[in-house]
Amino acid sequence: MDADNGNVLIERGNALAGKGEVSSVAGSVLAGRKEALADKGSALAGRKEALADEGRALAGRKEALADEGSALADGGKALTRKAYAKINLGLDVVRRREDGYHEVKMVMQTVGLYDVLKFQKAKEGIFVVTDREELPGDESNLVYKAAKLVSEAYGLQEGLRVELCKRIPMAAGMAGGSTDAAAVFHGMNELFGLGMAEEQMCGLAVKIGADVPYCIQGGTVLAEGIGEKLTRLPDAPECFLLLAKPDLDVSSRHVYEHLHADRLEAHPDIDGMCQAVKAGSLAGITERMGNVLETVTAKEYPVVGEIKEFMRRNGASNALMSGSGPTVFGIYEEEAAAKKAMRLLEAEGLAKELFVTTFVNRAMVEQG
Repeated sequence: MDADNGNVLIERGNALAGKGEVSSVAGSVLAGRKEALADKGSALAGRKEALADEGRALAGRKEALADEGSALADGGKALTRKAYAKINLGLDVVRRREDGYHEVKMVMQTVGLYDVLKFQKAKEGIFVVTDREELPGDESNLVYKAAKLVSEAYGLQEGLRVELCKRIPMAAGMAGGSTDAAAVFHGMNELFGLGMAEEQMCGLAVKIGADVPYCIQGGTVLAEGIGEKLTRLPDAPECFLLLAKPDLDVSSRHVYEHLHADRLEAHPDIDGMCQAVKAGSLAGITERMGNVLETVTAKEYPVVGEIKEFMRRNGASNALMSGSGPTVFGIYEEEAAAKKAMRLLEAEGLAKELFVTTFVNRAMVEQG
């Protein structure tokens, strides 16, 4: 019996030793995992430090650009203007021309959402500083293009520094770039005392983009041709707007390239809308709202249609996509209804950028 007990104890001892080995292996694995996590942490810290370095480098580049433009003339006198966004109350495409451009017929309306531009004379050169990292201030920017065009047209010897504060969503169908360019014409006209009439500004502006001449005028306008033939309309009736841009960007070129103007089955009643504007009838305007570009954008991005229907279910007289999209606007008679719909839409998560605003008339655009 003692021998048997001894054997049992030996077996138990071996078993415990085996468990100890397993524990030792598990401990080694755990230590390895901890070491791996430490390595990952170090790598993450390294990436964070690299990003911080990139951020400091970017800040340095911006500071350097600001320094370049800091050689200001005229005592650094500054002029500030607002650049208002637009919507299309109605947008029809008549045909595609042989040169690739589309003939349009649309009612355009300025709204109260705006960017802010600050202008100062510089001793030489053109310097554009923006508050968006994704928006460069180089020659690709319409602000830069407009400043260069005016400078060359009038043989200006002094330069220009422009600071752009963006509030209008980008690639949204609200002419954010075009309205900034339009503000440059107004700003330089005043800053340099050029004495340009509106017609002269529009004549130059069309070289940059079809929407720019309209943005120079603003208000309620019938636009035809490629958008450069403008006919003033009376101020549209007062109302409130809910603007909603979903979390996506849309290329106007892409939309127009994929539009089959010859296959459109329905066209908005633009002539009837013009008559409604002249009559001061908000109901007449809303019941005629239509945009043929929805046949492309809303088909590719169903969220556009979802937002329209949501607004209609929540108090909007009507809702429509603006321009090539993806921004949707709803028209409300009461501000409280528009703000309530905004809160509900935000809760639904259908749109990333939301604004409640109003129509802006021509006089406000001229004042900047």
